[in-house]
Formats: sequence, structure tokens, C-alpha cells
Amino acid sequence: MIQDPATANDPHCALRDTLLQLSRWGCQGFECSPQTLAILNTWFRPVPAAPSEDVPVDTLVAIRDDLGDCRRCGLSAGRTHLVFGEGNPRAELMFVGEGPGAEEDRSGKVFIGPAGQLLTRIIEAMHLTRDQVYICNVVKCRPPGNRNPEAVEIQTCRPFLERQIKVVGPKVICALGSVATQVLLDTDQPVSRLRGRFHDRSGIKVMPTYHPAYLLREPDKKKLVWEDVKKIMAFLRIPL
Repeated sequence: MIQDPATANDPHCALRDTLLQLSRWGCQGFECSPQTLAILNTWFRPVPAAPSEDVPVDTLVAIRDDLGDCRRCGLSAGRTHLVFGEGNPRAELMFVGEGPGAEEDRSGKVFIGPAGQLLTRIIEAMHLTRDQVYICNVVKCRPPGNRNPEAVEIQTCRPFLERQIKVVGPKVICALGSVATQVLLDTDQPVSRLRGRFHDRSGIKVMPTYHPAYLLREPDKKKLVWEDVKKIMAFLRIPL
């Protein structure tokens, strides 16, 4: 639209010229009902503000630092090393057991004893490596005599497990044994009743299965674990 230079700075003349041009284009008026304005307002959404630099982003390193030389429950009195967890910090698949065993307590490494070696073979049978998954336990210190962790010990350690799950953000958690299954699904049912199918946990699929330590005592149950594992593979689109 070309304006007369003599009237270019006159707002009234500018408005008149604009309306005349709109009329030439065929505009017959403006529909400004409250309903229309409400619809138009939905077309313009504010750009989300960038995260504040004052809000820290949680990481596995930060969680481990927060644990420190943990003395929050009685398990710390008998431990040699705290066993935090290891693997891919952005893994699609996460394995959660109940607690460290003797070898793990001595080394500070997760799932490296006989049960851990069996878990490694299970992971490899899935065409994965330990570096591609994330592995941790419900409690980070070995219970005496490898007993099941007690309720107070689980509740003391649970916030750190929840943070690990949130940071890793897996698509699937494989819960190894009844303790891990009951904690992750907030149930008192045994793993034998829950295995074989996925359970939803705030958008994360949980597949309960038998703990590798149990398989060492009951090797005939390995075929059931393999059936559970194949369902995880299918969900993650891992070829058999």
C-alpha cells in the first residue's frame, strides 16, 4: 500500500488509508465477538521460560554424592562398600535387584558375584551388554547374611532408588525377585504371581521375574525368566 507522503505521519489518515485498502481487497468488516477472541487467544501461547539456573538438574553423580558415606540406617554398620549401581545413564532397560551380596560388598560393584554372572549371561542373551543397560538395587548396602532388607531399610534407601529411576528414565524396568517387585509396584504379592506380564509404573513398564540368585537354586525356572525376557525384547524391538 502506497501512502501520500503528506499524510504519512497523520494517524487518522493512515487508519483511513488502511481501511480503504482492506475494502479494495474485499474485507466487509471484523468479527470480534468474545467467542472469536477466545479462539484467537489460543493461537498465541507464550514461549516457555528457560529453566532457571537456580534449579539444579539431578544426575546420577549428584545422587551418589548425596548418599556420601551413608549412615542413614543400620545396614551401614556391617558393610564394606556402598554399592550404588552402574551402566548406561540413559538406558531403555533397567534391572533392579534387592541388595548387594558378598562379592558386591567387597568390591563396591553391582551384580558381579555368581548371581551377577548369570545376570550378565541373561543380558547377553538379549543381544545387549551391561554397558547398554542400567543395574542397581533397592538398598545400597548388603543385609547381614544376605537376608531380605527390612521395611525401614527399604524406606530409608528408597528415595535414592526413585531418583535413579527418574534420572535414567527407562522404558522398561526388569524387577529381579519379590523384594524389588513389591517395592516398585507397591504390592505384597510375590513375584510368582506377577511375573510374565507388564505392569505400569507411572508410564514405565515393569516386568517382574525371578532373581538370578533364585535361579542358581532352582535352575528349572530359567525357562520362565527367558519367557519374561523375550517379552521385554519384543517391547523394545530387540530381534531374537
